[in-house]
Amino acid sequence: MAKQTNHKPKAPQLPPGTVTHVGQRRLEKAKITLIDYTVDKFQEKELANIEAAFTDRPAGGVTWINIDGLHDTELTEKIGRHFGIHPLVLEDLSNTTQRPKYENYDNYIFIVIKMLYYSEETGKTTAEQLSLIVGPNYLLTFQEQPGDIFDPLRERIRTAKGPIRSAGPDYLAYSLIDAVVDNYFVILEAFGEKIEDIEDRLVSNSKPKILQTIHQLKREMLFIRRAVWPLREVINGLQRRESPLIQETTGVYLRDLYDHTIQIVDTIENYRDMASGMLDIYLSSVNTRLNEVMKVLTVFASIFIPLTFVTGVYGMNFKYMPELSWHYGYFMVWGVMLTGALVMLAYFKRKRWF
Repeated sequence: MAKQTNHKPKAPQLPPGTVTHVGQRRLEKAKITLIDYTVDKFQEKELANIEAAFTDRPAGGVTWINIDGLHDTELTEKIGRHFGIHPLVLEDLSNTTQRPKYENYDNYIFIVIKMLYYSEETGKTTAEQLSLIVGPNYLLTFQEQPGDIFDPLRERIRTAKGPIRSAGPDYLAYSLIDAVVDNYFVILEAFGEKIEDIEDRLVSNSKPKILQTIHQLKREMLFIRRAVWPLREVINGLQRRESPLIQETTGVYLRDLYDHTIQIVDTIENYRDMASGMLDIYLSSVNTRLNEVMKVLTVFASIFIPLTFVTGVYGMNFKYMPELSWHYGYFMVWGVMLTGALVMLAYFKRKRWF
C-alpha cells in the first residue's frame, strides 16, 4: 500500500505567513548545496551556513541552492529575507502536505510538485515534496531529505552536456521537473508489470488472497493520481509564459513536458480502470465457481429427491401394503430407483447441466 504519512497538523490561530514545519523531520540538520555555473565556469560545494550562499555571484551565471530538510524554519526565513520571498510562500514550502501548484509573483515563480519513489522490495510508493523558487539568476529547491533523482542532471551541468550551461534558471527548473516526470514513467512501468502479473493469476487461479492485492493496487494508483493529476495545471501555467522569467526557448520544452504529463495522467486512469476491471473479474469468477458448486449440488438433490420419496413411502408402518408380501418387491423397488436415477442423469447430461 502507498505510504500515507501522518503529518503533524499546523498549530491553530497562527497569523498568515507564519513559517511552521508540517511533516516528518527526516534528518537532524539541514543540508545546503550550492552549484554556480556559467557557460565556461562551474562550481559545486556544500555549505556550512546559508550566509555563504548570499555572496555576489558571477554575472550572467545561474546559482542553484538546494536545501535538504524543511524542519529548519530559521534557515527558511533567512532565505526568504535575502531573496525577498513572500511569507505565505515560505509557509507553503515548509508544509509538506501541499498540493502541486504554480504561483507567479513579480520577481520569482513558486512551484510545488511531488517526487515519487517506488520500492521493488516492498512494492510500496512514497512521495516527497519538492518546492522550487525560480528567480532572475537563481533557483532555490527545497526537499524533505537528502537523496533524489537529479544526479544525471547534476552530471550534465558538470560536463556541460546539452544546452543547460548556456540557458537560464527557467531551463534548469524545467530540467528538474522533467526528471520528476520521467521518473513517473519508470514507476508506472513497474505498476504495468504488476497489473499483468495479477491478471495472469486471476486467469490461472484466483484465490481469495488476490483480492487484497487488487485493493492495494487500487490504493496505490489513487495515491499516485493525487500526486500527479494537479501537475497538469502546473505545467500548463508555466507554458503560458505569464512570467517574463520563462524564456521563449524554454516554452518549447515546456509544451513537450505538458504532453508527457497528459500521457502519464491517461496511463494512470487506464491502470485505475484495469484495477477496477480486475476486481469485477475476481467477483465474477467467485460467482461462477459458486454457481458450479450449486449446480452440482442441485443435480444430486434432484436425483435423490424421488429416491427419498420412494423410500419414504415404503418406510411407512402400514400393515397391508401390497408390495410388502410380494417375493420380488424388494428388487422391484431397487430397480425403479436405479432406473429413475439413471434416466435423470442421462437427461442432465444431455442438457449439459454438468
